[in-house]
Amino acid sequence: MIKAVIVEDSRLARNELKELLKEHQDITLVGEAENVDDGLELIQKEQPELLFLDINMPEKDGFELLEMLDEVPITVFTTAFDEYAIKSFEYNALDYLLKPISEERFAGAIDKVKKQLEQNPEVSDREKLTEQSQIFIKDGESCWLVKIGDISHFEIVGNYTRVFFRGERPLLYKSLNQIEEKLPEASFFRVNRQQIVNTNYIGNVVPWFNGKLKLTMQNGEEIEVSRRQSYLFKDKMSF
Repeated sequence: MIKAVIVEDSRLARNELKELLKEHQDITLVGEAENVDDGLELIQKEQPELLFLDINMPEKDGFELLEMLDEVPITVFTTAFDEYAIKSFEYNALDYLLKPISEERFAGAIDKVKKQLEQNPEVSDREKLTEQSQIFIKDGESCWLVKIGDISHFEIVGNYTRVFFRGERPLLYKSLNQIEEKLPEASFFRVNRQQIVNTNYIGNVVPWFNGKLKLTMQNGEEIEVSRRQSYLFKDKMSF
């Protein structure tokens, strides 16, 4: 069963979605919310695999909800305003449904959800972040919904953390310690006080001064591993 939640300020629109969901018995609606704050609480409590999210809501919009989440479920945007369509795909939403939603269009979105879950079964495991988990990043007017496995490394910048992925370098308003607690230990390693790297993106490792190591990432960036962490890194990587 796929757990789903609806965050939508219109009661009529929520009822419409619930009627459409009745034709899909393998999706269980575990809750609904009419605003962002209630939606955040609901998602944190239920940990759904699927989120039906309205964009244009009073006080806070759907994009702001994504920004509040540590991990973002598979997201299908629902809205009456097609001007948001292009922006929603910048957020890597799985699909975009324009109200009123037809049964055929809705069924197509559900098929996409099921295919993504079949391809990435880890998405269904909400206990901790995995390579397939998604986080939301907003830096100025730019926004991304990024898979953990696509991130090469993290770096402290004042009160922010810079996130490196696919040539992008936006700032995330979370501490490196907060991020480290949620990352999959199998692929991420704290190399020093300032940086965490995804070991899958390391291109080369060489001995450095005073027992330290120097990493060259696949994008060419060089990162120094502290002496203490170098011992741990060698053990982790079986050097």
